[in-house]
Amino acid sequence: MSGPFVLAAGGTGGHMVPAHVLACELMARGHEVHLVTDARGLRFPGLFEGVPRTVVESGSVARSGLLALPKVALAVLRGWAAARTLFREIRPRAVIGFGGYPALPGLLAAVSMRLPSLIHEQNAVLGRVNRLLAPRVRAIATSYPAVRGLDARLAARVRLTGNPVRAEVVAARDTLFDAHASRLRLLVTGGSQGAAVLNSVVPAAVALLPARVRARLDVVHQGRDEDAEAMKLAYAEAGVSAVIRAYFEDLPREIAAAHLVVARAGASTVAELTVAGRPAVLVPLPIAADDHQADNARAMAGAGGAVMVRQGEFTPARLADILTAWLGDPDALAAAAEAARALGRPDAASALADLVTETAE
Repeated sequence: MSGPFVLAAGGTGGHMVPAHVLACELMARGHEVHLVTDARGLRFPGLFEGVPRTVVESGSVARSGLLALPKVALAVLRGWAAARTLFREIRPRAVIGFGGYPALPGLLAAVSMRLPSLIHEQNAVLGRVNRLLAPRVRAIATSYPAVRGLDARLAARVRLTGNPVRAEVVAARDTLFDAHASRLRLLVTGGSQGAAVLNSVVPAAVALLPARVRARLDVVHQGRDEDAEAMKLAYAEAGVSAVIRAYFEDLPREIAAAHLVVARAGASTVAELTVAGRPAVLVPLPIAADDHQADNARAMAGAGGAVMVRQGEFTPARLADILTAWLGDPDALAAAAEAARALGRPDAASALADLVTETAE
């Protein structure tokens, strides 16, 4: 076939960003790409610019509830039919799904038409849609060596590729990490889901740090506008310089400039931290499906590149102890950064593109 590679992704940035990075890699190799997504997948600025895209219906019982099951089923059926019509027209070389319910209609259409198909799992836990599709596709790309929920009988189809991150993040890998710098920067980011708990706990924890640590600390904090004034006051009372923004236009640059990060443990966040080689305090989102953020965090923490703190245990005193242990000991901070970096897979986009083209043959 000479048609495009179809990428099925939507919903959140955790699905859309790696799909976008793969699209860039495939196009750089001279291939055509087509995006199949949901309405939410069109909301991300700077992604898939110039790429043909088709919006199909889908739905999720997890999001809508069991009472909406008939409506969800009908939406998925309509999306499946629309995807089949599209595929008959453009004749895809292969269809690649990135998990999440927006990818379901496109992958079901590909499987029903016996088109080459594969899935990519960004997390350390196989998502529900990918769990459904895994036995039906030709290949399964993973971001972690061990993925909870992946049937061992499918091992022959599995390829560890890593989770593709933007080129700007890969470039941050070569930015000097100086744990002995005269000023240390703490980056706080809650990800696309936001994190009100970080906005209250982190400033309070900074106030508890020893004076010698606070004296050389700068904070860059992604916080909601409604919390900004309280955070500014808390940091000012602690005598710490803080920049507070609701949105980072260039998060890779902020990661590259950071010495330590406090964040959620979404797949893209962990992938970016490890590629850039930045240690972190990870606070998994408690309501994440199948508690997948905890698995993501454990993988990084187990290697020494992070400390995982459950939200129920995430107190100012607990965080202050962790920050003091790292920010107060340059050698420990440097070792944690190196441990994080060792986990990074900067070649993930290339490895995934290789798998995609192999699957299409």
